[in-house]
Amino acid sequence: MTLLELTIDKLPKVGPRNVPRMRRLGIVTIGDLLRHFPARYEDLSSVVAIEDILVGDNKEKRNVIGTISEVENVRLWKSRRYLTKAFIEDSSGMIKIVWFNQPYLADTLKVGTQVSLAGKIAFDKEGPYLSNPSYEKISSPEASRTHTGGLIPVYPETYGITSKYLRFLIKPILAKLQSLLDPLPPEMIKKYGLPSLKQALLDIHFPRDLKDAERARKRMTFEELFLFQLQALQNRRKLNSLNAPKINFDEKLVAEFVTTLPFKLTDDQRVATYEVLQDLGRDYPMNRLLNGDVGSGKTIVGLIAAYQTVNIGYQTVIMAPTEILAKQHFETAKKIYGDRVRAGLLTSKDARQWPVDVTSNENLAKKIMLQKIVRGELDLIIGTHAVIQKNVSFKKLGLVVIDEQHRFGVKQRMKLIKDVGSNSLVPHLLSMTATPIPRTLALTIYGDLDISFIKEKPKGRLDIVTRVISEDKQEEAHKFVRDQVLKGRQVFVICPRIEVAGTVKEAQDRPVSHAKLMWADVKAVTEEYERLSKQVFPEFSIAMLHGKMKQNEKDSIMHDFRDRKHHVLVATSVIEVGIDISNASVMLIRSAERFGLAQLHQFRGRVGRGEHQSYCLLVSQKTQSSRLKALEKTNSGFSLAEIDLKLRGPGELIGTKQSGIPDLVMAALADVELIKTARLEAKLLLKADPMLNKYPLIQFRLTEMQKIVHL
Repeated sequence: MTLLELTIDKLPKVGPRNVPRMRRLGIVTIGDLLRHFPARYEDLSSVVAIEDILVGDNKEKRNVIGTISEVENVRLWKSRRYLTKAFIEDSSGMIKIVWFNQPYLADTLKVGTQVSLAGKIAFDKEGPYLSNPSYEKISSPEASRTHTGGLIPVYPETYGITSKYLRFLIKPILAKLQSLLDPLPPEMIKKYGLPSLKQALLDIHFPRDLKDAERARKRMTFEELFLFQLQALQNRRKLNSLNAPKINFDEKLVAEFVTTLPFKLTDDQRVATYEVLQDLGRDYPMNRLLNGDVGSGKTIVGLIAAYQTVNIGYQTVIMAPTEILAKQHFETAKKIYGDRVRAGLLTSKDARQWPVDVTSNENLAKKIMLQKIVRGELDLIIGTHAVIQKNVSFKKLGLVVIDEQHRFGVKQRMKLIKDVGSNSLVPHLLSMTATPIPRTLALTIYGDLDISFIKEKPKGRLDIVTRVISEDKQEEAHKFVRDQVLKGRQVFVICPRIEVAGTVKEAQDRPVSHAKLMWADVKAVTEEYERLSKQVFPEFSIAMLHGKMKQNEKDSIMHDFRDRKHHVLVATSVIEVGIDISNASVMLIRSAERFGLAQLHQFRGRVGRGEHQSYCLLVSQKTQSSRLKALEKTNSGFSLAEIDLKLRGPGELIGTKQSGIPDLVMAALADVELIKTARLEAKLLLKADPMLNKYPLIQFRLTEMQKIVHL
């Protein structure tokens, strides 16, 4: 086992308390630690004389070197905490230093100790002082410094793990790296003028200047992109080697079915449907992502594919992330298919079948439902996670359709497509997402998938009128809402989470608990509900919806809202995806600046689904926000995704925590040329050595990568 493969508990000063904390940062081995790269650097290259530190820009950290001339601890009688006061002198003068609640410093930094300090200037009634600076003892002004001199790396942190602690761990390891095997082939390093792995690690953690840091970061980014693309290409190759049911495209059958639809397909829907049906006709598994804008009509593409599949004797599963959405799909299937397809709905609380006759009911016992599925008496099964439980077995599964695929984990998806025997057929997989992703970004993230895009809205859909409204003019918004309700329309009101007490501090120190965040949601919705129902719209029926409610409560509220028993629904982001209320014409979003652009577009997509003109009102203190203004200008989710990519980066667009994509790859997803280069080199390498027999280090790195794979 090499040094980099050792677990971090083998390092000095990494005790049992810090191991789980490091794991939260993705650090398990010493290799992980060295690949935990700085988020930024603080430039403390210049040492400032004390007489000069008192003038100029006091927002920046300053570096001073001097000798401790006084030090003492003072007990604060109100908080009972300690304040450590000290004075440092150099040849130009003296300045006070203050540390909060670190009484041990009085013993660590004794009078006469020579120190290097880095901190910001603050002021009290006695004048200026250095507030809570970083420090390190030095033997001379020329001595090497890790925390207070040069370009200081600042790392992603978590509770109990600071950048100073990470620097303390990393620097000695780098000094021990005599030789380091490089996964990139020598000819590739030479071709692109890249630094060696050892040099890149030294320069990315402790660079001499920003130019060296950028060169090192580009090399490490290229390596991650190259491996990422290699893995995607390998996944595609493995997939193509599996056997799947060959579901030939019956053009006459599909054409006749399409003519029975109550609407005309858009051109994008036709193209996407054709691509899916062509994939089904191959003898290896389809692995396609259907990327469509909000309200673009992705579901009908899945239902046409299901119709083709069940008509030659194979079953289809459609899996949705919520019960409300699953039930909505079931109702849509009943309308679209009539009695031509035997459909079932399976959720944690519900089991239904369609069609029914005089001898059977729509509702049935789950036990009977499971028996019907395994005997092949149901062609189409629509459900939530319930369809992947251990007790659910299929007779002849041919197609799996996953709605909002990013909301399901890899293990959940694998349960539906697992290979149950050497002679078994792997079902085809169609995933759908309503988060519009720019083409280049999608092809990179989902390099192992085929992708179809639906950008057109169904014919007759009116664009949603979007307006940004200042919070001090929200009475105008209330008047508009009242007018819409009096016309018979309904309204969504979305509340952002109220700041949790201590959230800012906790975000720096420790993760805020899920329960605490959920209760913050409840508080936000409850307060808005009380205000609207008692003060603003006492004449209207108002309901509220939040994540702490039980599923049956949520379903009941949504059914009542759909049945027009409520005029206004106050909710959190639980209504972001899937819910279809054709009579809702207004989406009012409080403190809109606190939501991401993609999320705001998802909210907006909950209205505009009927014949009436719909509106989205963004109430905000930041009326000139470029993100909010972008929503005013366009209804295209793909255009907004391009803007979001430029404004906030790919991490905000697709969700870094959900993606499983390495941080450097995430940061580079907007660098099209680097992506193309990495993909080209990956293709060339696999062509020359398909099994990577000559590259054991690349094989090792690929097994290390934690990329979430679609299949």
